[in-house]
Amino acid sequence: MTSLNRLSEIRKDFPILSRLVNGLPLVYLDNAATSQKPIKVINALKTYYSETNSNIHRGVHHLSQVATNQYEASRLSIQKFINAAESEEINFTKGTTEAINLVAYSYGRKFVKQGDEIVISALEHHSNIVPWQILCEEKGAVLKIIPIDDEGVLDLKAAESIITDKTKIISLVYVSNALGLKNPVEEIISLARKQKNAVVFLDAAQAVTHFPVDVQKLDCDFLAFSGHKLLGPTGIGVLYGKRKHLEAMLPYQSGGEMIKTVSFEKTTYNELPFKFEAGTPNIAGGIAFKSALEYIEQIGWDFISEQETNLVEYADNGLKKIDGLHIYGGTQKRYGVIAFNVSGIHHYDIGVLLDNLGIAIRTGHHCCQPLMQRFEIEGTCRASFSFYNSEEDADRFVKGVEKAVKMLR
Repeated sequence: MTSLNRLSEIRKDFPILSRLVNGLPLVYLDNAATSQKPIKVINALKTYYSETNSNIHRGVHHLSQVATNQYEASRLSIQKFINAAESEEINFTKGTTEAINLVAYSYGRKFVKQGDEIVISALEHHSNIVPWQILCEEKGAVLKIIPIDDEGVLDLKAAESIITDKTKIISLVYVSNALGLKNPVEEIISLARKQKNAVVFLDAAQAVTHFPVDVQKLDCDFLAFSGHKLLGPTGIGVLYGKRKHLEAMLPYQSGGEMIKTVSFEKTTYNELPFKFEAGTPNIAGGIAFKSALEYIEQIGWDFISEQETNLVEYADNGLKKIDGLHIYGGTQKRYGVIAFNVSGIHHYDIGVLLDNLGIAIRTGHHCCQPLMQRFEIEGTCRASFSFYNSEEDADRFVKGVEKAVKMLR
């Protein structure tokens, strides 16, 4: 089967891609915000609620046991997906944001002391800034920022001087949601290992959608991602943590499931991973997430990488012909993302006109206000491609931007 024929078959797996928006076929280029869902995932949700719906763990009846087995099978799939050493190192969360907050609260509040330093980069999403700011304010710690150059590339030379024996936590985005640039996380982890007390947290929400991630090879201490950006449902995410760190941490939330014994005098906590999974979880989301990972495996990383790389290059070439259009990080390898502005035209106006043409992109600061300040702009237009997008999508997008620019000038 040719790549074109295979893409045609893949697109049939996504019901939403066949709908109309403003009377025109949908061109969905907002994949960095959330991915669309294949029918395999949609059916998994439907099957759970129509055939298996039950609370998990400890139930002796049939439905509970089936749901529990399916939910825990998803944990095993995630372990395999990122090559974690043990399934107990996989913790379910609501998403990447909760995972970051969990580590900031449970690890940070125990191990970060006054005068310690936490290091992040100038590329971070607000979710990887604010929790650390709060922790620093509470503990009297210092937040240090690794700068970037004019293309958005991390300054490794600066990182060498910023990461010191005072560094307790380095929390870094793996792939920028705003620019699509991959950070040199391997080099940062190597720098961290020279400091005996520094741990590394990777925000991999935008990485796991584009290439395989191996936590043991990376040797990161923590890593997080969300299901909804990876063809899965909303409300389900993953925190990976090395066992030694998770065992040393206090629980993030308290209640059912995370306890072993409770009396009015004392509570003892459950074993990993349940220690960090208080209350009834998103069972349907967890089960359906396994279907998303199976679908990714079915498609294969080679096809995903080739398709997304070709689409970004193809659209780049078209956009660069538009007078006054600037692509941020345009000289760098980018994963799925084209962030741009057109001189004299507000990004919001371009986004609205593209929507009128059935083309979905995102405009604004993309929860990266400090990054926008670094570029001295309010925001950008961001088109983000996935493997299920087509060359026709890219053509309509470029022509749509051309039309919008002519109308707005």
